Amino acid sequence: MLRFDVEQARFNMIEQQIRPWDVSDPRVLDLLAAVPREDFVPPEHRNLAFADLNLPLGHGQAMMAPRVEARMLQALDVQPSDFVLEVGTGSGYVTACLARLAARVLSIEIIPEFKYAAQEKLAAHGIGNATLRVGDASRGWEPERRHDVIAVTGSLPLYTDAFQKGLAIGGRLFVIVGEPPVMEALLVTRTAPDGWVRETLFETDLPPLVNAPVPQRFEF
Repeated sequence: MLRFDVEQARFNMIEQQIRPWDVSDPRVLDLLAAVPREDFVPPEHRNLAFADLNLPLGHGQAMMAPRVEARMLQALDVQPSDFVLEVGTGSGYVTACLARLAARVLSIEIIPEFKYAAQEKLAAHGIGNATLRVGDASRGWEPERRHDVIAVTGSLPLYTDAFQKGLAIGGRLFVIVGEPPVMEALLVTRTAPDGWVRETLFETDLPPLVNAPVPQRFEF
């Protein structure tokens, strides 16, 4: 694509997909205009970098649609002093966005090739406050550590309290819960040592995290 076409496509994404989906936070809108999404999508899907759909990454995983990423970033309200845990590095695009907003990002990816590819892209764009690790965070990560923000970028067929327990007081968790064809995007805020508030944001569909817990099936 020509550079002009890329910039026009980015503008159209923001104005035709993201703003109409109740995203009005200027920090988020400026961020999406600044971070080159086209550099993080798989090369074969570069021309679809700004399309309103989940882009396949391989290994049964997908990059969230731009408007879902935008609503997630707006809901999490990431602050410059926040320590962020991302579960599922994927393409590295959301990692880049979170790193632009936060003090530090720790991103856990179970698929090594995703981690190493994302690490190269982040370095190429001068993002140095994101640490990427290979690991299985499908049932939580670093239980002794409390995070200001936790972003889970694959869906959970079954909601458990593993992630919300990792929040600091005032911390926010974004997670997509359920099974196809309709899942709920949730924002969970920790209000006290034993208090959480859960808010349903919207409905969507996204492949599950690898090894995520699943509901128990009953056979008759």
